[in-house]
Amino acid sequence: QVQVVESGGGLVQAGGSLRLTCAASGRTSSLTTMYWYRQPPGKQRELVAAITSGGTTNYAESVKGRFTISRDSTKNTVSLQMNSLKPEDTAVYYCRVDSVLRPYWGQGTQVTVSS
Repeated sequence: QVQVVESGGGLVQAGGSLRLTCAASGRTSSLTTMYWYRQPPGKQRELVAAITSGGTTNYAESVKGRFTISRDSTKNTVSLQMNSLKPEDTAVYYCRVDSVLRPYWGQGTQVTVSS
C-alpha cells in the first residue's frame, strides 16, 4: 500500500502564488508517474500536470507557463508551483501516484483564488 498526503493549499489573491506538495509513503519502491489533478466546484476532475519517473512533464493548456511540476524521487514527493493564479484555478487539488500495480490518490487540498 501507498499513502498519499497533499499539503499547501489555501486562499490567495489573483496574481499570487502557492506551492502544493504531495508526499508518498509506504511501499514506494515501484512508483512511476506522479500527477496533480483538480476538481473545480460543480465540475469534473481534470488533469493539471504529470511527471514521469524520468522527469518528463506534461501540462494542461490552461496552466502552461504558470504552473511547474517537480519531483524528488529520493523523498517520494511531488510539488506543484502555481504562479499568476486566477479565480478559475479555484478547485480541490488532488495528487495521484502510480505504482506498477495501481494508482493511489490523496484526499485533496483546497485552493481558493479570490478576484
